This record gives sequence, C-alpha cells and structure tokens, in this order.
Amino acid sequence: MTFTRINADPNICQGQPTIRGTRITVAVILRMIASGMTAQEIAQDYPELSEDDVRQAAAYGAWLASEQTRPYPL
Repeated sequence: MTFTRINADPNICQGQPTIRGTRITVAVILRMIASGMTAQEIAQDYPELSEDDVRQAAAYGAWLASEQTRPYPL
C-alpha cells in the first residue's frame, strides 16, 4: 500500500508521521476519529486538510496496527 499523503521527516514533529505539507500528525487525526469526529468535521476544523488526508491517516493507522512487520518506505 502506498501512502502518498503521509510523510515522516526527522526535522518535523520529531519524525512522527504527518500529513504531507503540514505539522498535523497522524496520531492527532486518529485521536479525533476515535473521539467520534467524521472526516468532514476534521477537515472543517483543519482547513489545511482534505477529507482524503483524513481517510489516508486512518488507513495508515490501520496498516500500522496490522501484523505486518516490514518498515514503511520513506
């Protein structure tokens, strides 16, 4: 699976995965989803994000939670 919207740069947010071009981490988005927010609500609260960004963050979180052991290619 390719995550074109996710970036991990050691100089941004201590290397945590973020949405490309932002300092919004995947973890922040996942916490918002876990609290019950929809992709539309998150994108409204964070105009720099699209609903597709939010969906890809959720997919990345699911990928990380799977039993795959290969590292994410940067």
